[in-house]
Amino acid sequence: MEANEDIDLIVNHPKKAINKLAAPIIISNLFMILNNIIDGIWVAGVGADALAAIGFVTPLFLTLVGFANGLGAGSNSLIARCIGAEKYEKAGNSAIHSMMLSIIVTIITTILLLIILKPILLMMGAGEVINDASTYGYIVMAGCFSIFIPAMMSAIFRSQGEIKRASYPLMYTAIINMILDPIFIYILNLGVGGAAIATVIAATIPMFLMMYWMFVKRDSFLKIKMSEYKRDLNIYKDILVVGIPASLEQFILSFVSILTNYWLTVLSGTIAVASYTATWRLLSVGFAPLIGIGVASLTVGGAAYGAKNFENMKTAQKYGVKLSLISSIIICLICFTFAEPLSHIFAYSANSAILSQRITEAIRILCFFVLLMPFGIIAGNLFQSMGKGTIALFFTFLRALLLEIIFAGLFGFVLGFKDIGIYAGLVCGMSVGSILSYLYLNYYLKKLKKYFN
Repeated sequence: MEANEDIDLIVNHPKKAINKLAAPIIISNLFMILNNIIDGIWVAGVGADALAAIGFVTPLFLTLVGFANGLGAGSNSLIARCIGAEKYEKAGNSAIHSMMLSIIVTIITTILLLIILKPILLMMGAGEVINDASTYGYIVMAGCFSIFIPAMMSAIFRSQGEIKRASYPLMYTAIINMILDPIFIYILNLGVGGAAIATVIAATIPMFLMMYWMFVKRDSFLKIKMSEYKRDLNIYKDILVVGIPASLEQFILSFVSILTNYWLTVLSGTIAVASYTATWRLLSVGFAPLIGIGVASLTVGGAAYGAKNFENMKTAQKYGVKLSLISSIIICLICFTFAEPLSHIFAYSANSAILSQRITEAIRILCFFVLLMPFGIIAGNLFQSMGKGTIALFFTFLRALLLEIIFAGLFGFVLGFKDIGIYAGLVCGMSVGSILSYLYLNYYLKKLKKYFN
């Protein structure tokens, strides 16, 4: 098997590869984020309680997405390292193992979540909106297959440089959901349940397209044939060594979000949760470029590590941070400057007009959350690219579970700034944690240079 143009790009031209890989990921993520914003806009028309209900389910949903993307990161890292080392047969077998793993995880996760969902929502403080939250949650959790399987197929396509096939289905999902939302929420009068149904259907349709590309057309660099599956427990281990820590990272982030919702409920009521939910959806636009560049750096870094090419690894680090910082600064400036008009996106109806001022205040503080995030994202992705998922997990634990919570608790409760203090604490924790993780990445790569030489 000879390397094609996509493989040559990620192995030998790191800057060009990051540009090519990142752009479609950013575009598809922007569509997904736009979809989340529009989804929230349609639900906000039902009322603030409906938006708060989705806000309680959102951390759980993001946990699923993070779990799926974490397993995908493990697959992406392993396959990219195999390709960089020119172990193409192992790369193909790793892709088959990845698909098997996603199917097994989908079945187990779906059954478990349907059993424990309502008690978790009640523990999160969703008692006032439990009916809407349960309705939305049960439908979304039943559609776990539309999260895990596409995420794994995207990782397999991405690891071999087929970024369009990895990213465009996400864009299709967003477009379909934007069309279906008003139909199910208002025309069919299904409310938040309709929003959930639209979400699952919209993710399922592109999944079949990806399955066609992978298992029927089979014109990718890696030819995926499930009949050629050769069980190797070490492959599962290699995927999970990165995948489990990466998944736990998202679990930590979701736990922080759950705790934040609970603290906001205690300090300022469900109206604060609705404001935070709306603000976070708006600011997630700023995450899209950072995530896209970070994932591109993971693929390039994995290939560089497999080929023992230290210069390409440093390029993935420095160029990735440079592009990410430019994006984060622009996003921060736009959000701070236009906070008030942006707030009206979620406060356009009589039922949700009360949210406007609260969202404006939240945007002008939380926009700084994005500012130094590039350092943490690039560090985490490059550790994952080297198969060092536990290091990335440690710094996520340090940043989110310790620093963000400590600062948020200090400003919100001890100093009495309530919801404003919670927001400021999250910003401080993110900033300090991201810088620390990047400094350690620099130290680690200096040690790694001896290994490459």
